[in-house]
Amino acid sequence: MFYRWKVRLLKTEPGVRAWRARWTRRGSDIGNYNRLPEYVNKHAAGKSFADIGCMWGVNGAYSFMAEEAGATSVKAVDVFGPTPEFDQEKAARDSKIEFILGDVIDTATIERVGRVETVLCAGVLYHHPSPFDLLSALRLICAETLILRTSTIPEIKGLPNVGVFYPQLDRRAAKLWNLETLGVSGQLGIATEFRPDEGYGNWFWGLTPSCLAALVTTAGFRVIRRYPEPFAQTFICEPVETPFRHRLPDRKQALEMGREVSSSGVARPA
Repeated sequence: MFYRWKVRLLKTEPGVRAWRARWTRRGSDIGNYNRLPEYVNKHAAGKSFADIGCMWGVNGAYSFMAEEAGATSVKAVDVFGPTPEFDQEKAARDSKIEFILGDVIDTATIERVGRVETVLCAGVLYHHPSPFDLLSALRLICAETLILRTSTIPEIKGLPNVGVFYPQLDRRAAKLWNLETLGVSGQLGIATEFRPDEGYGNWFWGLTPSCLAALVTTAGFRVIRRYPEPFAQTFICEPVETPFRHRLPDRKQALEMGREVSSSGVARPA
């Protein structure tokens, strides 16, 4: 019950002001959507750059920022085709940005993007039904720096690493996560019923900051900067571990594992 009241309070302007004052006193560098250009400019200059989820609502704006900041190459990736606004801006700038149509978790898309030094993924993770798969894909293409910004939910005291799956929540339960009072509109699957025909347009996950950090770390990143907000987080990360990849055994290994299970009841790794 206390948690529900906490969430409701944070969806009000007085609640947000109180939250910001508290975290500022703690010495936190508070995040804000409007600070994304700052992060892009800092980490794109002199680097190869990929913008994952570049179209929806922004028409490649951060890809153009990266190019203007001095990125050596820019790849703009999205499951939606380039918008007329993107094409017009690209032509006006005589831009060299390479647009790649595809889902970044697909092997073919990963191969087309290749390895780049700086990766931006903003406003995408909570729209993906498989956020860990998305982070694992980002790890495969990221050579130096990941700028990750995503919607989150407030931390639950005493219960770390929690996530809420939004689809199929009843209307009363979904209402708790409706952020219209903070100016967030169009939350498909929260403010509306889940829309299968809208695909990734739906909101799938509400992750607590601790859950997000655990996912990012497990995927093979180290979080070096955090910029918190009541309902969002921006992480600056670097790849530090071998990317997590589940490898199925080949036929010979599978048969050997089967024989081991039959004889001992315990399967050993291939």
